[in-house]
Parts: sequence; structure tokens; C-alpha cells
Amino acid sequence: MRVLVACEYSGAVRDAFTKAGHDAISCDILLSETEGKHYQGDVRALLEDTWDLVIAHPPCTYLSNSGVSWLHKDPNRWELMQEGADFFSLFLDCKAPKVCIENPIMHKYAKAAIGGTKYSQIVQPWMFGHMEQKATCLWLKGLPLLRSTDNVKDEMLKLSNKERQRLHYLPPSKDRAKLRSRTFTGIANAMADQWGRV
Repeated sequence: MRVLVACEYSGAVRDAFTKAGHDAISCDILLSETEGKHYQGDVRALLEDTWDLVIAHPPCTYLSNSGVSWLHKDPNRWELMQEGADFFSLFLDCKAPKVCIENPIMHKYAKAAIGGTKYSQIVQPWMFGHMEQKATCLWLKGLPLLRSTDNVKDEMLKLSNKERQRLHYLPPSKDRAKLRSRTFTGIANAMADQWGRV
């Protein structure tokens, strides 16, 4: 299966599909952090190619519910939010038969800007063996819901809030956004295992 993993520099999802025997390539404006097939540049250059599966991680800075208050503090963010929604919609309209778009929970303005298309499911790292929580929405086309592989919620809930929401509590740094955007390996492996057989 030919797999395009859009807006991924970590290689986590690409590598999971490659290990499962698929022809996978990642694409991002940044260099890949790991060795593997990677296109550095605008994903639009690849999106019209023939892909069996596209998994996209478009930037969420202006779409995420956690940042909605900034829209009312900085009028420039409205245009940036619309640009982010238009980019997100590229993947909604993608011609590939199987598509997954990953993003945090959106605010109401972003939802309206992408045409009101509702996510298919919400996944959490603890559903896939990671002792953390971070709600992630998946918009799916031609794919089944991702099934939990190793539910550690009960164990995770014994941790302090700061431990289980580690990514939320990361201190400000130049790499904070990159660290928060990485796909957990348990989720990447579940995608490759479950969707690689569909």
C-alpha cells in the first residue's frame, strides 16, 4: 500500500507503516528526524499523486479549542485561522480512498470554517499503552475506527495530573510545539497494524 504521512517530521507513523511492509513516505517543511523516505516541502506537491492512504497532521495552532481566546485578543488570528482551516480542508477533500486527519478538539469557529465536518472518534495515548492523556480527534474516510490495543487508563489515573498531562505542562521552549505534536508510538503502531490490513 502507498501511504503518505503529511505534516510529519518525526517519522513515527511513516516508520510504523514501513516496518509493516508498506511503501510509506512522510512530508513536512522540516527535515525528518529519523532516516526514511521523506519529502521536505509543501505537501500540495504530493497530494495529487495516487495514494492508497493519506494520514495528515495539519498544524492546529489556530484551530485548537485551547487557543480560541486568542482570536478575540488578536484580530490577525482570524485570517490565520481561516488559512489553517483551508489547509485542513485539503485533506478532507483529498482523492485518496482512505484518509485520516489528526487534530486536537477544535473551537466552534474552526469547525464552521471546515464546513462543520465532525470528527469520527477521539483517541487517547492511554488506549495504546502510554501512561498519558491527550485527547486527539481523528477524521476518517474509508477507514474503521482505531481500536484500543493496550488500555492503561486505570494505572494512568494513579499518577498525578502533572505526570499524566506531561505534554500540557511542558515549560516554554523553542521545541515545545514539536514535542507536543509527536504521534505516540502506540498509536502509530495501531494505525499501521489495523489500517494496513484494510
